[in-house]
Amino acid sequence: MSLLSQHRKTAVGAAALTVLALSCGSAAASSPAAAAGKVLWTPSTAKGPSSFTGVQCAAGNFGVVKDAAKGSVWRAFQAAGEERCETLGPDLKERDTFYLGWSSKVDIKDANSRYVFQLKCSPSTGTANHPIEIDATTGRIRLQEWDTEHVAHQLWTAPTTNDQWHSYALKIRLGRTDGTIDFWFDGVKQTFTTGSGTFKGTTWDGTRNYLKWGSYHPSSGDATNTFTSPVMATTLEAATAGS
Repeated sequence: MSLLSQHRKTAVGAAALTVLALSCGSAAASSPAAAAGKVLWTPSTAKGPSSFTGVQCAAGNFGVVKDAAKGSVWRAFQAAGEERCETLGPDLKERDTFYLGWSSKVDIKDANSRYVFQLKCSPSTGTANHPIEIDATTGRIRLQEWDTEHVAHQLWTAPTTNDQWHSYALKIRLGRTDGTIDFWFDGVKQTFTTGSGTFKGTTWDGTRNYLKWGSYHPSSGDATNTFTSPVMATTLEAATAGS
């Protein structure tokens, strides 16, 4: 083979390798895994309740159960007269932005509402207390924002029934008066009572903010909140992948 032919063969081979490398690099950059984002926190049903930051519940009333539709899930049972059965997620940092995703079904045995999700702040007095909360009662689910004066602003509501699964996702930017909320219900982006898909207001207050799931508000009847492992992530896709 002539030197010229050998040179041409080498050049063609190098070009092909370059194209292959570029193609692989492009595919990796645009792959679902690359686009899905990063999971920041999620509890594990395999590890049990200890994978939450804390549990505020009567002994034996919170744990893992098997659900026909969702597999291994969490069950928070708030017996009549008890104040709460809630689990705690990680502490938050003001100005952070993150996504949360999970699915839940409730079974409430009276006509009173229960908080099934809270972004909670401490101290509870003199602050918004729970700047963002989702509460449920028989026939209704609702999302509210509480401002620095502890005044509630209803942002969204929808009908529901006991033992009906729904999926929830939130995009939250933490700020005392300039925080933001975006909300997806059953996979659909929701419009708030303000007419906008993004609400600006209080999403942070006090000296410590953290997340809670379960059932809160003492009442005369039992209440159960069954939910998938919540996921905190950098993208909506990562936060909702398991719900």
